[in-house]
This record gives sequence, structure tokens and C-alpha cells, in this order.
Amino acid sequence: MMAISSPQYVWTLFVKPLQTTLNTSLAVIQVTFSVLIVVQTWLSPLQGYFIERFGVRSLCAIGGLLVATSWIVGAYAGSPLQLYLTYGLLGGLGTGIIYIGIIGLMVQWFPDRRGFATGMVAAGYGFGAIVFTFPVDSAIKANGYQSTLITFGLVFGVVLLLAAQLLRRPPAGWLPAPLAAGARTVAQTGRQYSPREMLRTPIFWLMFFMMTMMSTGGLMVTSQIAVFAREFGVAEVLVYGLAALPLALTVDRVLNGLTRPIFGWISDRIGRENTMALAFFLEAGAVLLLLSFKNDALAFVLLSGLVFFGWGEIFSLFPSTLTDTYGTAHATTNYGFLYIAQGIGSVLGGPVAALLHDRLGSWVPVFYIVIALDVLTAVLALLVLKPMRRRWFERGTHESPPIRRLAEAQP
Repeated sequence: MMAISSPQYVWTLFVKPLQTTLNTSLAVIQVTFSVLIVVQTWLSPLQGYFIERFGVRSLCAIGGLLVATSWIVGAYAGSPLQLYLTYGLLGGLGTGIIYIGIIGLMVQWFPDRRGFATGMVAAGYGFGAIVFTFPVDSAIKANGYQSTLITFGLVFGVVLLLAAQLLRRPPAGWLPAPLAAGARTVAQTGRQYSPREMLRTPIFWLMFFMMTMMSTGGLMVTSQIAVFAREFGVAEVLVYGLAALPLALTVDRVLNGLTRPIFGWISDRIGRENTMALAFFLEAGAVLLLLSFKNDALAFVLLSGLVFFGWGEIFSLFPSTLTDTYGTAHATTNYGFLYIAQGIGSVLGGPVAALLHDRLGSWVPVFYIVIALDVLTAVLALLVLKPMRRRWFERGTHESPPIRRLAEAQP
């Protein structure tokens, strides 16, 4: 997960040099980012099916080869279309296979700590770019973006191929030791729902709409942060001896990683919807403060980190909530359908947001739209999703079965 994060999270560092080399607009270049996320997410149901059919180890090894190839071949792209087909298409295929495969494993291995477990591995996706932000930024400045893509593409490929060999699904009938009496606070279904059954329920589509809105705001900041940092005049301002932009990117990655297990752990204790509301209101407040102090370099570094802390937890909360509701038997494919929302968010937060900025000549309206989406999603979590899922679990056929000890669960 750490290795596949860089195609998304350090992309913003490549935008300006690619614009210059390919002599094109910001909106055209940002289509690459949208292709990456759209392919990563929209094909995830099919990828989840293949993982369940042929095994997570083989598919993740293939994903690693695709990620490496996307960076190495993308270095030679001579047009936006070639960039879309390499960095975007191949990178999206590779990262999508690995991401959906890992999340699918976690919700199966740790049903009693589902929020925290998915948060921990999702943190790898958030933390991964911490290691590479300054090296990639320095490498681009010293050697150009082409050499940087080739070098880091090789590094990622080796890491991914080795890590894939260690993956495996839990044994048939796997369940962990029981929780202490009264410790369970999160309801879980006792029935296993197929993707077809899940797609017929309004709870899924509500969650899909909510995840789309949260993804839009988060991916707008992820893909455009270097652009609006320069427009706000803070990108190169020194903060404690470091340029504000790469420092902000590093702080963002730390908090984007920490938020996933933290809010996942909280959700295991106070419930998924309550945690969603808490995090999404925090995100709205952070974006508002970032806009208010946009010309202060130190505030930009700190508040952009808070924005990521309020956004990144969606990658622990939504898969946990979905699996609680629909079971583990088809968890990888089921989450693949929900993960499509991330792809829609990438389009709205990437080229659409850039086009809106170009038309209006300012990022301010875009920021206000993001704030409104965050507030709406928080309200929906409390006032709509929570009562809907409560009624869902009140039906007798959806009650959680008692968690047995592993020795009892194994054949």
C-alpha cells in the first residue's frame, strides 16, 4: 500500500514540468490524474472478482508490474494521450488491483477490529508518499521528471513484486477469538450478500453518494495543492528553513496516514456513522480555515494537514461500514463497486475543479463547494444512513452471529 500511493500523492509535483514539456493547459494535464483514479476505481469490481477467483498473490504481483511499467514508459510520453495511456491507464490498473486486494483481505482477517485494521493498511497508502515527497521533488529539480519517473518506477516495481509474495487469504471459516462480554458496539450482518443483492439496496447507493462527495473534496486538494499553493503565493516561502509546498505535502501525508487507523479505531467503539459525522464536520472546518488563511505559509502547511486528517479516514470508514452491512464472503468485489465513487470524485475534483477555476479565475468558489459537500455528507451520515442501517439490523435475518474461537471455526 505504501508503494502504490506515490502515483496519486506525488502527482502534483509532476504537473508543472509536464505542462511545460507538453505545452498544454492545466485542465488537459489533470486528465491524467483522473484517468489514473477512474481506472483504479471503476474497474475495481472486475478486479475484485478476479482476485477472489485466482488469488490475491498472483493478481497483486501483476499489479506491481503494471505500476512499474506505467512510470517507466510514462517518462517517454510525448503527448497528453500517451501520458493518459501510460501513467494514467497502466498505473490505474496496477494500483487498483493492489488496493482493492489489500482492503478485501483486511475486512476478512479482522472482523472484530474491522475499522482499525482497514485503517492501518489504508494508512500505508497515506504514509507511503511521506518517504518519497522530498526525494521526488529533489530528483525532479536535479535531474528532470523523466529520470525521476524511471528511477522510482523501478523501485516501486521491485518492492511490489516482493511484497505480493507474502499475501494470503484467511482459512475457510476463519473467525477470531471472541470479544469480552459487552465489548461489541458495531452491528454486523449474519448473512452474506452477493454484489447483485447489495446493488438492489438503498443503503449502498446512499453510501456511494456520500463517498463520491467526500472523494471530490479530498481529491481536489490532492491533485491541485501545488497549483493553488503557487496561486496563493506560499509555495516557495520558507517555513522553518523548508519550502512550504514540499513541507505541506509531507505533513499532509503524515496526517492522511494517521487519520485512517485513528478514526477506524474510534468507529469500532462509537459506531461508524457517529465517526463519519465527526470527521466530515472536521474536514469542512479545516477547508474553511485553509481558505481564510490562504496567504500565510505556516498556516497553509498546518491547515492543509488538517484537511487531509479530516478526509483520509473515508478509506477505513466506508469499507468497514459496507462489510458490516453486507458480509465478508464477497467483501472484495462488493467494496470494488463502492470504490467506483472515488473515480467519480477524481473527475469532479481534478479536471472539473480545474476548469471551474479557469472559468472563474479563482479557487475560492471551488473551496466553498467542497465545504458544502463535506457538511452535507456529515448530516447524511447522522440523519439518514444511521437510521437506515439501524432498521436494517433490526430485521431478524441480519443479526450478528456470535463470534466463535478460531479453533471452533476451523474444519
